[in-house]
Order: sequence, then C-alpha cells, then structure tokens
Amino acid sequence: MPIDVFMTQLSPTMTEGKIARWLKKEGDTLESGEIMAEVETDKATMEMEVVDEGVMHKILAPEGSTVAVGTAIAVIAEDGEEIPADYVPESSAEATPAVEAAPEPAVQQTVEPVAPAPVESAPAPVARTGRIKASPLARRLAKQKGINLAAIQGTGPNGRIVKADIENASRRGISLGGSTAAVTPPPARPLPQGPLPYHADEFDRVENSMMRKAIARRLSESKQHVPHFYLSVDVAMDRLMDLRAQLNEAADGAFRLSVNDFIIKAVAKALTDVPAANASWTDSDTLMHKHAHISVAVAIEGGLITPVIRFAEQKGITDISAEVKELAGRARAGELKPEEYSGGTFSISNLGMYGVKQFAAIVNPPEGAILAVGGTDERAIVENGSVVVKKMMTLTLSCDHRVVDGAVGAEFLAALKKHIECPAGTLI
Repeated sequence: MPIDVFMTQLSPTMTEGKIARWLKKEGDTLESGEIMAEVETDKATMEMEVVDEGVMHKILAPEGSTVAVGTAIAVIAEDGEEIPADYVPESSAEATPAVEAAPEPAVQQTVEPVAPAPVESAPAPVARTGRIKASPLARRLAKQKGINLAAIQGTGPNGRIVKADIENASRRGISLGGSTAAVTPPPARPLPQGPLPYHADEFDRVENSMMRKAIARRLSESKQHVPHFYLSVDVAMDRLMDLRAQLNEAADGAFRLSVNDFIIKAVAKALTDVPAANASWTDSDTLMHKHAHISVAVAIEGGLITPVIRFAEQKGITDISAEVKELAGRARAGELKPEEYSGGTFSISNLGMYGVKQFAAIVNPPEGAILAVGGTDERAIVENGSVVVKKMMTLTLSCDHRVVDGAVGAEFLAALKKHIECPAGTLI
C-alpha cells in the first residue's frame, strides 16, 4: 500500500519547513539511509533521510514550498505497486492542492499582504531528529485509522513506532490525524501595503529565509512580552589581558585563548555564585537551573545561531576555548545538531571585536538574561585621587524582570566584575 512521507520536526522550535531541494525525483528508487531532500528550518538547512524503501510515486510539495510539520510532502509506492490516480494522502485530504507559483508582481504594484497560515493548523508535534521509524504493520494500521505517524512517539527499539503505539493512540481517543494544512507553494513576495518611497531600480529584493523569519518572530515576541531592564558595569581588563598574553605565550601554539573564552568562564563562575540569575520563566513555575549552560551568539550567513557550552562551570578555560571554536566553525558550516543550539540557560553576545563600545541585547526566552559584551579600550580612570589609564570594558546585562530582579542582576554583575578583574581565581 502507498506510504505517505510527512514533514517531520527537524529542530526543537520548528513548526514548518521549506523544501530547499529534492534530491530524489518521481520514479526514483529509494533506499533506506539515502538523502531524500534538503529542508530549510528556522535554524539551518537540514537533510531528510529515506526511511521507507520503495519508489518515489509522487512529490506533493515542490521545491520552495513551505510545509507545516505533519503534512504529507510525498508518496512512496512499493516496487511494481499500482496507485489509484485519485489517491490522496490522509494528511492532505482536505487541503488545497499545491499549485504553481504565480509570477512575481511588478515592484511598483500594490498588493494586499497575504495573511500567514496560523500555527494552530498543524498538530502539536513530538520532538524528533528527522526520521520517522515505524514497522510496516504500524504504518498499515495508522493508514487505516487516519493517524499521522509524525505525531506519535514510538516505544519500540530506537524510538521505532510499533503496532502497540498505534493501538494505544486509537484507544485513548487522541486526535492524531494528519494536518489538513495545505502545502504552501512558493508565493509571489508582496511588497508592504501602500506606496514605497523608493524607485524600483534603486534596491534589490532579498527573500527572507526561514531563519530570518524565525529571528524576527522570536525577538519581536521577546520585546513585546518580556519586561526588559538593563544594567551596565565597567570592568578593568588589565590583569585579564596580561594573563591571557602569558598563557598564550606559554602554550607555544598548542592553544590560543580569546577574551570571549575568559568572559564565558567568568559568567559561569558568577552564575554559580548567584544562582538566582541562572533562571527561566514559565507561566506556572520559575526554573532555577543547577548548571551553567552558556549560549554563545555566533553570526552566520543570513542570521545568527547560539551554540551552547554545557556545564561551563565545570570546564577549564582551554576546554571552553576549544569547544567554542569547534561549535562556531560547524555553526557557520550549517552542521550543528539541534541539541547543540538549544537548552541554554544564559546567553552572551559579544560585539567588541567590531569596535562596539556598548550595546543592549534582547533576552532570548525562556532564558532570563543575556550579557552584551563591548570592546576593550584605554580610558582615563580616577583611582585613589589620581588619573590613571586603564584598559576598560563595558558589560550590559539585559534581564527578564519576571524572573531576575534588579538586585539579583546587580549582584550577578558584581560577581562577574570580581571574576574578570581577578582572572587567576576564575581559572581555579
């Protein structure tokens, strides 16, 4: 019988994906483990593997289509199997058939904005790694009962969906049928409503990627719903810069520590000193984290991503340095796994290398705070009644006031200042 291929959740925050490229075409033979398609998610472009062997009977979502998680994107047939011409996958039985994209309108044309499809149109997905593993019998039962395999967590070996999982879902009366959301074909990109104050030949249009849309959505929600407040402190960097130079010289090329490596370690130590700052807000509870999982903002093409240094309070600075470099390199190559950029408890954003002296970052929910790191420069400082020149850095802490109060934020910055200005103690 035909096997429907569903859009699966390839990242923890993914609700829809864009078919970037089909690597298999209709009529191709599919073997387990091969790459079927490349899917652009809110974090990166990821590969979707072939799970069920057979022949690619029909591609339902053309390249460039945006598809909700749980929606059928293709149909696989067994070798030699005849599929009725009117066959419609369960997940798209009520959906509007995909159509070819309309020609892009002239730039000066005014177009009514297209309302985005509501997230509620797709069922709440179960977190997956991108592959739906199910026994043939389970697939047949799911087909008969109209149950969407993408919405079930398997209990078999390695998460494989088995007959009992289908029967349990059916017995509990849970509506796990496939999403009826239509596959969204590549749309003509409308301009903002109303006339634009630009001539058509004076700009180029760059389509917003899934990542850029996700960044815009999450940061807009953060600024609208998270009550931000900001605290800044200046720290003397002379001792840290001297210690860094000594360690790098002694390493003789074995490693090279950056200022950011010291900041990460100092933040982890400060969170240990002030655990109230290492917290997240939920509507029912405040989560007090036991470990410092530090999210480090990394600029990549088209946006940014935050790989996480886990258990940073337990790691030496050379280990942190090596891990940051390795994760940042794979982030820029688009090779991070979902578990490597999720689950942070506190974020750091450093723009000092660009000559930025001071800035305020936006909190990345559900984390309770983010530290904005400026550059190091020489400043005239009054010390013991005399003016001296010191290397200084400005740090700005953005806090979610629902979970981190002003006094807690100030206490955290005081602890952080101590660790940065006495860096030798941070390494112990």
